[in-house]
Amino acid sequence: MNPMELAGARPGPAFTVTFDGHPVKALPGQTVAAVLWTAGVTSWRTTRGEGRPRGVFCGIGVCFDCLVTVNDRPGQRACLVPVHPGDTIVTQVGSGHGEGRREG
Repeated sequence: MNPMELAGARPGPAFTVTFDGHPVKALPGQTVAAVLWTAGVTSWRTTRGEGRPRGVFCGIGVCFDCLVTVNDRPGQRACLVPVHPGDTIVTQVGSGHGEGRREG
């Protein structure tokens, strides 16, 4: 038996979001971080100054390492933000307010 069978989970149908211009499959109830991890993406932000890659660190919204831009709103914590059909997710560079913006 798989975990979804044990829990009786029945997610709704998959939908598509985009990450850096590429389509990514998502399920209802998943966070941005869960969608990106499932797609094999482990880093979606770079730090100010040195540009070091960041992704999920704490996974509970405390550390702010997983910041991402969702629907043109920078500074969203990927571990807390649920995805919705058609969401546009973009790697956040620095503060997400235009310095060295990455193109998809």
